[in-house]
Amino acid sequence: QVQLVESGGGLVQPGDSLRLSCTASGYSLTNSVVGWFRQAPGKEREFVATIFRNGASSIYEDSVKGRFTISRSNIKNTVYLQMNSLQPEDTAVYYCAAKGSAILSTWSGSGRSASFYNSWGQGTQVTVSS
Repeated sequence: QVQLVESGGGLVQPGDSLRLSCTASGYSLTNSVVGWFRQAPGKEREFVATIFRNGASSIYEDSVKGRFTISRSNIKNTVYLQMNSLQPEDTAVYYCAAKGSAILSTWSGSGRSASFYNSWGQGTQVTVSS
């Protein structure tokens, strides 16, 4: 059973930045695609960003393009989500998710879907408020 752990959330003001981290316990993320999702109170979980195994390909939800950057360090077995210019509408619990052995074409078509992933973390709260 893959255990993913998110960290880095917190309370920030509009315009501030945060960097979320997703690490795996007892499992190498090197061959996994990893995605970030978020869920605001009263709303469904939504896709934020995803990154392919080699780190060269990534996909973003439109509202975070240009503000968020997903990256990975396979040496550190960690995937990051750098969030800049945070806005109140970014307030949510942020989850990372992973799926091993995905090929590029499948990931590019399905990586935005929560059902594509088979391992999830418990989430980290991000609150943007003045």
